[in-house]
Amino acid sequence: MKNLDVIVIVLLIIGGLNWLLVGLFQFDLVAAIFGGQEAALSRVIYTIVGLCALYRIFMWKAMKSRQ
Repeated sequence: MKNLDVIVIVLLIIGGLNWLLVGLFQFDLVAAIFGGQEAALSRVIYTIVGLCALYRIFMWKAMKSRQ
């Protein structure tokens, strides 16, 4: 499970940095790389990052108790 936790954190950091770019410079790196916000691959990336956030929310207590 620890590998999954690391992957989730990395994807959340990437997502957070993307939002930083959107907020500061109105530049969506995911959309720029994968062909726009409506492109299928961009939507997949956004969905994966969102699922990582949900995973982190629901697993917060379990991860905290493992330390």
